Order: sequence, then C-alpha cells, then structure tokens
Amino acid sequence: MSNQNYRLEEKALEKIDARLLYITEARYGNDWHSIVHTHHFTELFFVTHGSGNFIIENESFPVKENDLVIVNPNVSHTESGKDGTPLEYIVLGINGLQFKTEDRQIDYNIHNFLHNREEVYFYLKALLHEVQTKEENFESICQNLLEILIWNIMRKTKTTLSVAPTKKITKECRFIEQYLDEHFMEDITLQTLSDLTYLNKYYLVHAFKHYKGVSPINYLIEKRISEAKHLLDTTNYPIAKVASVVGFSSQSYFSQVFRKETGFSPNEYRKSMEN
Repeated sequence: MSNQNYRLEEKALEKIDARLLYITEARYGNDWHSIVHTHHFTELFFVTHGSGNFIIENESFPVKENDLVIVNPNVSHTESGKDGTPLEYIVLGINGLQFKTEDRQIDYNIHNFLHNREEVYFYLKALLHEVQTKEENFESICQNLLEILIWNIMRKTKTTLSVAPTKKITKECRFIEQYLDEHFMEDITLQTLSDLTYLNKYYLVHAFKHYKGVSPINYLIEKRISEAKHLLDTTNYPIAKVASVVGFSSQSYFSQVFRKETGFSPNEYRKSMEN
C-alpha cells in the first residue's frame, strides 16, 4: 500500500465578496422576446440547450449550447430564441461584483464551455438543488458553490478576468435624479420610478438613498419645495397656483408639507422674503 500526501501552504486566502441574488432555469421558444432592460447587478447566463440571440447595448450576438454570457451591471440587454429551437439557460443574478479584463472595463463577455461543460453544469445544478430544497444551511452552501463557480470561470476563460466591486452609484440612480429634476411637477410615485428603471421598489429606495442620502420621494419633495420657494419669492402667484405648478395635488397638502420642510407656512415664508 502506498500513500501520496499533498500539503497546502498556510496562507491567507482571497475571498470573493459577492452574493447570489437568484438562480433561474428558463426555457423560451422562438416567438418569445424579452424587453431590453438593465440591472444593478451582474448576470451570468449558461446556455444548456438550443440557440438564440443576445442583444447587448444595441448589438446582437448569436448564442448556442454551452455558451456562458457575462453581463455586467447597468448594461442594457435582452435575449430571444431562434430557428424554431427553444433557448434554454440557467441564469444567476450576483450582487457585489463585476468582471473586467486587466486593462479595461467590459460590458459583457461570451465564452463557450464545450470542453468544460460538466464542471460548470455540476455547480449550477447543485445551486439549483440547494435553493429548491432549502435544507439546513443552504445559504452558506450556495455562497460557497457560487465562489467555486466564479473561480472556475475565471480560471477557464481565455480572457483574463478579475473581479471588482459593483459601483455604488448606478446608472439607474442618475437616471432617477435627472427624471425627478425634469418631471417634478408631474404625478410621480415609487411605482412610476420602478416601471421606468425595472428595479423593484425596495431596492430602488435603498440604492437611491445610498446615492443621494434621501429616498426618491423625499428628493422629489425637496425639489418641489425648492421650486415653490423660488415662486413664492419671485412671483405673486396665489398659493393654490404655486402648489399646482410644483406638482402638489392640493393647496392644503402643499401647505402641510411646506411647513414641515421649512418651519413656515407658504404665506409666512413669502412675507419673510419681502422684509
């Protein structure tokens, strides 16, 4: 009997600070087309069967079985089937990372894993099994499986990939800020902003508050009050008209919010500006 012993050096190991948001197994026919959209996180698509097209930043790319498609945060994309063959894939949403080459940032990458299919597919199916069965400590197992999968992707791709934290200031947040600045006088709700950005309302509030220090609705209120103060100071518009111009549905609600934000009623503020 003989034994071969392999020792590992004791050293600090590099960890990937990323979190699995979801994993989905999807199957779409050639008559299906999704809407172009973006996410604040990275998506990894692994085509398990069939063929189709990915449209990324307005460019169309064919994809086939064993292709791995990496789409970084805030990159517009959609996918569709073609040639009568359903497009089947497993997609992961991963927060906290984006892939890049050593010398430049990338929007996306497509790699074929024909010769490494079983290894990649094993980890993807293991992740699916864990989230479906939700047995004890499945979250920790998913996190470790995700890290192993990412290291393997980085090892197997011919393009050198490294992992970088996702930018905290997202394109969606900048869009929301600009939209509120330009449309503050209109009827705007969180659902309005969610529909415009394809973000769920909870994340939208969290991300925008991190970006601006206030929630989208509070930012909207601050914008309206700022504009109202300008009108009160520079025009002789009645209070009701000022309220309507800056987007409030009623004079009483406007007066209530204005006092809360400034400590004055609209009339008191106007008089203080005249003195």
